[in-house]
Amino acid sequence: MLIDSLSNTSAPPAPGARLRAALAANRILPIVGTINAYSAILAQHAGHQAIYLAGGGLATHSYGLPDLALTTMTEVLTEVRRITDACDLPLMVDVDTGFGAIFNIARLVKGLIKDGAAALHIEDQDTFKRCGHRPNKALVSTQEMLDRLKSCVDARSDPSFFIVARTDALATEGLQASIDRACAYVEAGADMVFAEACTELSQYQAFAKALNRPHSLLANVTEFSLTPNFSQSELAKAGVSAALYPLSAARAMAHAATRVYEAILRDESQKSVLDIMQTRDTLYNALKYTAYEAKYDAFLANRAAAAR
Repeated sequence: MLIDSLSNTSAPPAPGARLRAALAANRILPIVGTINAYSAILAQHAGHQAIYLAGGGLATHSYGLPDLALTTMTEVLTEVRRITDACDLPLMVDVDTGFGAIFNIARLVKGLIKDGAAALHIEDQDTFKRCGHRPNKALVSTQEMLDRLKSCVDARSDPSFFIVARTDALATEGLQASIDRACAYVEAGADMVFAEACTELSQYQAFAKALNRPHSLLANVTEFSLTPNFSQSELAKAGVSAALYPLSAARAMAHAATRVYEAILRDESQKSVLDIMQTRDTLYNALKYTAYEAKYDAFLANRAAAAR
């Protein structure tokens, strides 16, 4: 956060190194979706150790678009900078299919590292991609996905930057084919596999057994989806190292906002929904508002003294 950087000049470990440390320190690491910089601050205040920028979240909440890869590399990097400027938690970024071919992917990786991201996940869907929990997904060949991953690895100027390979093959090719893909992706340099749209804990167990390495499996525990709301304990027992909650807070925000909008029309007042609003004091505390004011006051006092 800006106010902290004014008084702290020491360089922290690289974002990727901080993510790796968080994975090593937890039996299973929850990674929570933050659709903007303030959401990231709130996640940090709640005590989380890692955050996530969802492609679908960016499309919906910043551009009013569905999760169909309609945003651009530039738009993603802009939001990454906003979040990493405000919050020093390691940020994992959803980059869909990479925004183009191998040189586009290389530019993307360099941009993410430059802008302070800790990790990306890139997927094996076709460029005409869909939400991972929708029907009629189409995949590229294993070889094309390997090319995407090798582009990521070759462009990685920071060796701690964390590369996650997402496979959507379970829904279209079955469990064994998706495991075969996952193993090939790790062999090509992926640090972790994102096994999308699993429906049973036994499927995660099969992935974990085949991968057979620490911190190698991520579960997407997104609500109202093909994947049940497994607990972190259940997932950890199945061999999962990270549990992703990509839009949990965003869905709650949208639902609360809808209730407020409806109440103002219905009741001609917001009184009935004050209990679901963040208070001004909580906002100021999250933003360290009084610390900024103290800086202002000190500056103005020094200027006044110098003018005398």
